[in-house]
Amino acid sequence: MRPIWVGIDDTDSPSGGCTTWVLTELLREARALSIDLLGEPRLVRLNPNIPWKTRGNAALGARFGRGSGVRRKVAEIDGRPVFAYARGTGLAPADRARFVEAAWTSVLRNAPDEPGTDPALVVSARRLPSSIYWRAVREVVRPSELVPELEREGVELRTRGEPTGVVGAAAAIAWPARRATWELIAYRARARWGTPRTVGARSVREAQRLEPGLFLCHDPRTRRLLVAPHTPCPILFGLRGTSARACRSARLIVRSEPVDRWALFRTNQATGDHLVPRTLGTFGPYVAGTVEGTVVRRPAARPGGHVAITVRDAEGAEVPCVAFEPTKTLPRVVLSLHAGDRVAVWGSRGTDPSVHLEGIRLLRLVPRHRDASPACPACGNTTRSLGRLRGFRCPRCRRRLPPEAARRETVRPAFPPGEYHPTPSARRHLAPRPATA
Repeated sequence: MRPIWVGIDDTDSPSGGCTTWVLTELLREARALSIDLLGEPRLVRLNPNIPWKTRGNAALGARFGRGSGVRRKVAEIDGRPVFAYARGTGLAPADRARFVEAAWTSVLRNAPDEPGTDPALVVSARRLPSSIYWRAVREVVRPSELVPELEREGVELRTRGEPTGVVGAAAAIAWPARRATWELIAYRARARWGTPRTVGARSVREAQRLEPGLFLCHDPRTRRLLVAPHTPCPILFGLRGTSARACRSARLIVRSEPVDRWALFRTNQATGDHLVPRTLGTFGPYVAGTVEGTVVRRPAARPGGHVAITVRDAEGAEVPCVAFEPTKTLPRVVLSLHAGDRVAVWGSRGTDPSVHLEGIRLLRLVPRHRDASPACPACGNTTRSLGRLRGFRCPRCRRRLPPEAARRETVRPAFPPGEYHPTPSARRHLAPRPATA
């Protein structure tokens, strides 16, 4: 007998619901059946460019069995702790069947019965091949392609409506989890769902000051609080961190309305797993990647504060790359570029051919020059410009010089070589963290 992996996806909708909360309901069902959680529950973000993605584009997974060895508290539900065991054994067939049935009933009960919400549950006796995760986070995976593969693996599938959620649920089980961050999510009492949240912004900033391992808690530029959603879902706040300890400690600092329950998830957030080195010729629709190339011409400002550049890669292919205004930092950086600058860009594509920038690294910049006022040949004083193409005049002896007398000097670039990222409120869940964050 082996422990079982359970993955779920597509249980939310624009009007409410939350797949992470549904996973806490599965933890509750397991505890009621005296079944243990093995390892941390996992929250896995998928390809952020898929047009049919769920609201947060996250799938959930967990492993269950009979726990043994070291255990750690990873959740609190109904005022009682939920422990994750370091290792464990499998379930008897009757116990497995009972739990799977309870889990699926819970998924159906908590998924909104609305068009476009098609919940799925995947059950496997072993972790699925990691290739499933890498495809789901980087490419377009159709259920019709994946379901036969899962059936060959002996996986049990439960779906309502379209089988779209099978992809995410399987990917949550297949995630290798070697590169990870954590998120502790606190939930509201059901009676408060859909009402304004109360989360103290000052306490969140204090938590991030005391726990440097936290990230994406607030945006100093826009003054937005990033830990609390703006939808009628059950989440009160979520604390993301580079360690489980930082998330646990920060929870005790944040001041908010009463927390009904909380759970700590191991996640692939901020790992950049969706990015893969590409050439522009392989940068197809709905994918993300990184491309190294040369700026072809000066940037072009677009309406709304967006800025576009054209980049040519090593194979000679060219594509427009757009920095959108909400990213704040990126349009200013892109606008400073010159033809010949060497850059590495990362971002994603929709149906149009342009790459939507998620970040940029300036590798090598061509020299920047500007025309400066020349010295007066008669008295040595610095002349002053009379306007564009009108030349210069000495303020002391009044001697005039033609425009071509201008002196060329080298200036520092507005943005030196290095990495530049969007402002925190415009960053995607999967976007790699800045080195200084």
